[in-house]
Amino acid sequence: MNTLDHLLEIEAEAAALVNDAQTEADRRIRENENKNQTSYEERIKAEISAQQTRLEKERDIIKSNYQKALDDYKKEISNLNIDTQRFSSLVNQYLV
Repeated sequence: MNTLDHLLEIEAEAAALVNDAQTEADRRIRENENKNQTSYEERIKAEISAQQTRLEKERDIIKSNYQKALDDYKKEISNLNIDTQRFSSLVNQYLV
């Protein structure tokens, strides 16, 4: 009986050790998950910031190119010589 009690005590100690090991493993897993989540969030924020900066630069370049093209077009059409009399006579020819 004494031997059986001793074996049951050893089995209980082993179960306690397994339980403690599982608790420690779960704690470490949670700790690593939290660490990885924080790292992931920091990397995502950095990438978002970098993309936002690139977007703003591209937007400024496109806006500048658009404004230059618009200014060139305005300059080009302002230098045109418009013969309103000739235009009016052509319109009258086609409409009458």
